[in-house]
Amino acid sequence: MTTRVLRIDGELTIYRADEIKALLLAALAEPSDLELDLSGVSELDTAGLQLLMLAKKTALAGSHALHLVAHSTAVTGVFELLDLAGYFGDPLVLPHAPQLATTGPSA
Repeated sequence: MTTRVLRIDGELTIYRADEIKALLLAALAEPSDLELDLSGVSELDTAGLQLLMLAKKTALAGSHALHLVAHSTAVTGVFELLDLAGYFGDPLVLPHAPQLATTGPSA
């Protein structure tokens, strides 16, 4: 089975929920697996999260694979806060924590 890629850019919020829902459902109606590229998501709220969960449920019901890839910082933050990485089942690559400057003992 082929895999297609759908990239979401900008806000994944209630303000764009209808638009993005239509895109997701249309993409999931095709007989192929789908990679959802989230690298361009600048903001994610509960409406956007519900859309991602709907997409996962729809893909499973249609015997398709849905993979979330290239999680943006906004997506990673929400997934970490709500402990959702396991729900979607895709690797969640976390950015490296900034290194704190340390000073040694004075000479």
